[in-house]
Parts: sequence; C-alpha cells; structure tokens
Amino acid sequence: MQLSEFDFPFDPSLIAERPVEPREQARLLLLPRHSGPTSHHRVSDLPALLCPGDLLVVNDTKVLAARLIGRKRATGGRVELVLVKDLGGCTWAVLMKGDTKPGQELEFGGGTSAVVLTRDASQTTVKFASDRPVLEVLKERGHMPLPPYIKRAPVEADRTWYQTIFGRVEGSIAAPTASLHFTSNLLEALARRNIHVATVTLHVGPGTFRPVRTAKIQDHVMGEEWIDLPAETVTLIRRAKAEGRRVIAVGTTVVRALESSVNEQGEVYSRSGTTGLFIVPGYQFRVVDVLMTNFHLPRSTLLMLVSAFTGRERLREAYREAIRERYRFYSYGDAMLIS
Repeated sequence: MQLSEFDFPFDPSLIAERPVEPREQARLLLLPRHSGPTSHHRVSDLPALLCPGDLLVVNDTKVLAARLIGRKRATGGRVELVLVKDLGGCTWAVLMKGDTKPGQELEFGGGTSAVVLTRDASQTTVKFASDRPVLEVLKERGHMPLPPYIKRAPVEADRTWYQTIFGRVEGSIAAPTASLHFTSNLLEALARRNIHVATVTLHVGPGTFRPVRTAKIQDHVMGEEWIDLPAETVTLIRRAKAEGRRVIAVGTTVVRALESSVNEQGEVYSRSGTTGLFIVPGYQFRVVDVLMTNFHLPRSTLLMLVSAFTGRERLREAYREAIRERYRFYSYGDAMLIS
C-alpha cells in the first residue's frame, strides 16, 4: 500500500492544546467496526456503551519528565534533549534538537552536565555527569515531552494532564493517550456494570511516532519498544475469550502489546521483551475485539493500525465526520470507540 493512501485533509485548529476537564467529558465517536451508522457520545457514557463482562486492557506505563533544556558549554547555544533509553553507566540514548557534534559539552544547571558521545541518523547518545541519579535530575528539572504539534510551552499542569490514572511503571516518552480520558469516577461506574480492567506495559518510544518516509508502507521498519504482559492479565484474557466475552484495547499501544504476544496455537501468553510489530491493513487480529483510541496524525503508523482494525475507507469517513463535527484531535483530544 502507498503512504499517500493514509493522507486526509485536516484543520489544524482542531488540535487540542489542553485536555477537557473533567477528562471523562471528552467526546466519544462510536464507530461500528464493520457496518452501521456512527453516533456521538461522551467518554462518561462508556459504561452504557459496553457490555457487562467486557474486559478493558490498559497500558500502565508512566511518562518520564524526559525533556531537558540546556546550553552548549562553549557557545551558550540552546539545546533540547528527550531522554529515550538508559544505556547504563550514565549514558542515555536521546532525541536532540540543536546542532551538536560528538565531544560537545552540555550544561543543564544544578550541577548536571553531559557530553555528546555519538550523533548520527541512527542514534544520539550522551553521557551525564551529576552528583545525583539522572532520574532525580528529571524530576527536578525535566519537562513533560509534549508532542511537537502542541505549540505552547509545557506548564506545570502537564505533569498531571499528560499522565494516565493507570500510570505505574516509568519509561515512556509519550502518554498512551486513549487512557488519558479515564478517572476514578469512570472506573467506579465501569465496575458497577461488571466491566473489568487489566493492565499491560508498553513503554512508548520513538518507534511509535517515527515518521513513515517510505513510499510503500510495507518498507517501513518500526522501532523496538519494551512490553511486559503479566500472567494475571493473560489469565483474564484467556478466561474472557473462553466465555465469549470481549477484549477491549484502550489504545494502539495495548493492541501492539497483545497482538505481539500470541503463540502458534493462537493463545495469548505472558512475556517481557520488545516488540517491533507494525500493523497495517490486511493484518488479522487475534486478541483484540474492540478498540478505543484517539484521533491520529495523517500518514502515521497509528492511523495505519486503526485502518487495519476497521478498514481504511470506513475510518476515512469517520474522520471526515469527526472533522465536520469539530472533534478535538490528537493527544489531548477526543476519542473514538470501534466496536
């Protein structure tokens, strides 16, 4: 398939700069997966839109305040880092803004500095020098790594806004955005409907958001991301499947984690490791029955995954309707439920 097939006209004024408060008041577009009309709701309506016995699976990753702003020691020029992966020995793989070369020394204040070790198309690495662990530095001086389409500067409230209620295991550089809509009140309402919640961990990294630059989407290579699918969640999924109950993925990261963890017998299994699964139209889903997701960027791997789930033309029409109805798009935006 051609990359151009995943374009759509879009009004940038629909990009949400801040979340709706309270979060469950975000709008929810209900899209029957294969046929039938769409309908318009709020996320707070989710208990009534789901069935008793449904199993929601959410991503319990927690976003690091991974964006550091510093200066080049020699020139004072501004530099921005997003810390992606701890490589050990105070060395991190990072995303970097700024013209730097290996050997460049960087200052971040508070007794923290770094030197650029490598800088090329495949990876940038830096080694920190500090009297404190790097994660402590991030808690004090780091900013939330908001997506580049949010043009305003991060504010203190983003430390709450850009975390989900499920966040437990630090390691992501972006939020699993479908879960941002959940609140304790919504979880209580779901429990009263006998709708259960299970967790999986996928640490969102550059792989999820790396632009597709190949004309044929099949030529794109997804970056590896860490997942942990616990035995307790596997037990709940297998039981739901055996009893004819639905497994509902809250977000594309959950889809990738679950669909990456199926054995030759078609059964989901517990594992910790990495996944580079790239889901495109034609993929046969083996675990996920229903998908809740936000609205995604044109030409993105996220849009391709959702297209695989419901069909490209059907999703395209749903996006046209969302644009007509002025739904809010992307990380802080509204959601859709494909069932």
